[in-house]
Amino acid sequence: MLYYLYEYLTSQGIHIPGMGMMRYISFRAGMAVLLSLTIALIYGKSIINYLRGKQMGELVRDLGLDGQKQKEGTPTMGGFIIIIATLIPVLLFTRITNIYIVLLIVTVVWMGAIGFLDDYLKKIKKNKDGLSGKFKIVGQVGLGLIIGVTMYFHPDITVKRKYADTKVVNRNNVEQNFMPAEKITVSTVPFAKNNEFDYSGVLFWMNDEDAHEWAWIVFIPIVIFIVTAVSNGANITDGIDGLAAGTSTVILLTLAFFTYVSGNIIFADYLNIMFLPNMGETTIFVVAMVGAVIGFFWYNTYPAQVFMGDTGSLMLGGVIAVLAVILRKELMIPVLCGIFLIENVSVMLQVVVFKYRKRKFGLEYAQNNRLFKMSPLHHHYQKDGFHESKIVNRMIIIGVMLAIVCLITLKMR
Repeated sequence: MLYYLYEYLTSQGIHIPGMGMMRYISFRAGMAVLLSLTIALIYGKSIINYLRGKQMGELVRDLGLDGQKQKEGTPTMGGFIIIIATLIPVLLFTRITNIYIVLLIVTVVWMGAIGFLDDYLKKIKKNKDGLSGKFKIVGQVGLGLIIGVTMYFHPDITVKRKYADTKVVNRNNVEQNFMPAEKITVSTVPFAKNNEFDYSGVLFWMNDEDAHEWAWIVFIPIVIFIVTAVSNGANITDGIDGLAAGTSTVILLTLAFFTYVSGNIIFADYLNIMFLPNMGETTIFVVAMVGAVIGFFWYNTYPAQVFMGDTGSLMLGGVIAVLAVILRKELMIPVLCGIFLIENVSVMLQVVVFKYRKRKFGLEYAQNNRLFKMSPLHHHYQKDGFHESKIVNRMIIIGVMLAIVCLITLKMR
């Protein structure tokens, strides 16, 4: 809104000292992160007290973990802190007509609503299972469909790739180094020399023109899968104090860097990566969410004063998935979101191995010889005697290492 106010005042010949800074994404991003962090820190306590007053306390099941029963009654639905602290700066400092900003706002509201409904059923309706799994999946598939269709058909979502012949490189006019904007379903392949993958290539039996026309048949289902998998991964990771918030902060900071360099033609030219027109504005959204999550993290570190609940975890996972898709970095998710992946896989392996051993050796053997002492993986380490803080800190360190690996893919190819 403030950007449009600046444009209006300028068009009317009104010049306010300092208002010209609104032209710069870097300035608006800095203001957004400061405001989101301030909102989360100052108003977070009020939101926590409100949730406590509404008796939105966590109903903790006895899993036999040390200190677990002490968490009984800790307010949940703290994801509202992140949502509010993100959306206010985004509405103030971004060009909200930007298609990427619209998609991200839709993601926050959509996934936040699904998570809220799940938390509401658990806490208000006293339904310990919350929202049925199939309804969650329907909601995640619905969002994935919206993102996939918009990415494929919206005219403002384009890609500019550098000419393959480096002899045409012009440092005086960087724009000349890039081909005209294209509507293509292309993604970045990490660690590969010619690191672009076009989804139309899957339709190898078609000619090039038909393959590009029907590439949505491949692209949209993959987007749906990514949104569903990453949002569930974040949800599963939110099991101990500060884990989901800490690892998500690292992931979001990495994606913020990618949004900035991908949306800046000078950096895109220098790094020899795809230039994504209109992407730079997304940096403001991402850093605003970083500030909001860090502000929430203030109250979520051990011992947590509030849990984010599904309201926050499903929303965070959805935003991370959508950011990866719009950045054409979805193939990097297994590395960047490695903690989410490990947590997800640990649950699946636990179930598969238990069923196999039950069928082969009987129920008693399967119960006494589980693959992990408890899943997801963070509970296994709790059972092993590790303190929550140590588990969280070490997983965040691993997340930082994975983020660095993703960053160096800009040159390792």
